[in-house]
Amino acid sequence: MTLKRFKNEKYNNIASSIEHEFKAEAIGDSTEITIYGDIGESWWGESISANDIKEALKNVTSDSIVVRLNSPGGDVFDGITIYNQLKNHDAKVTIYVDGLAASAASIIAMAADELIMNTGSMLMIHEASTFTWGTKTDIKKTLNALEGIDKSLADIYMIRYQGERSEIDTMIKNETWFTSSEAVEVGLADRVNDVVDNDEEDLDSEEFKNNILKKFRNTNNPTTIAASTNNLLGKFKRQA
Repeated sequence: MTLKRFKNEKYNNIASSIEHEFKAEAIGDSTEITIYGDIGESWWGESISANDIKEALKNVTSDSIVVRLNSPGGDVFDGITIYNQLKNHDAKVTIYVDGLAASAASIIAMAADELIMNTGSMLMIHEASTFTWGTKTDIKKTLNALEGIDKSLADIYMIRYQGERSEIDTMIKNETWFTSSEAVEVGLADRVNDVVDNDEEDLDSEEFKNNILKKFRNTNNPTTIAASTNNLLGKFKRQA
């Protein structure tokens, strides 16, 4: 059974398929940190906490930190803490979204000096959520806390977002999923890291489909066929 994390059901399977991986290693003149899996204390298995990141950053003296990110999110406060840990570090922070940066992981992504969406990756923003039990007073307190958290999240997204605050508020409420190029278009990311194969860029899937359809439409269009026939007949008449 797939646990429901997101309003959009089709993405819940993606979240559960991300395997946990956390490591920090020196690569050349840079420090690379891999954050794959849940953020903060998790009910779903292994996770990466703000304390893990604190320990990883403690001895970093390089001028460059590269973060590889693929996470469905998790604890919002761990996400905000990791955001601040990276944001306040002296090194230049480059974050690559390798697959998914959802929920609390999207907050971590905002800490980048340069945020790069790898081909096919996605970024998702939504409201904070929690479980609560108690009286109506207890529930009202929890609701007020969640509303405050959502405002804090919007503050962070607005550092990058190119539009209006009301738009971010609505997108948080709606649970909004951005493709790699969409995240760049609205300013949440800096660029898409397109993969080039044999020095030729792959066609976008929609563009490829449209090119194929155009070919079939031209082939099956009677007007096109008639015009081609007339041109051929005219050629033979001129030769005669």
